[in-house]
Amino acid sequence: MLPRLGELFPNNAIEMISKPRQEYQTVAYAELGLPKAPAIMVGGEIIAEGRDIDESALEMAIRRHLGPPVL
Repeated sequence: MLPRLGELFPNNAIEMISKPRQEYQTVAYAELGLPKAPAIMVGGEIIAEGRDIDESALEMAIRRHLGPPVL
């Protein structure tokens, strides 16, 4: 999914963070205010938390975040 999204949105950074499950369950992680894994965020908006998301729903969320295309 990520390579295809990178092709659709080439000027935007896609960051994937992966840590051991134990690290997501620490008090320090909870204090960051980030969602529980697995999660997908677009900008500061949590799109999915604790579940998978359909690729088309993710693409729509990215397009909403980027706003209308510049002509």
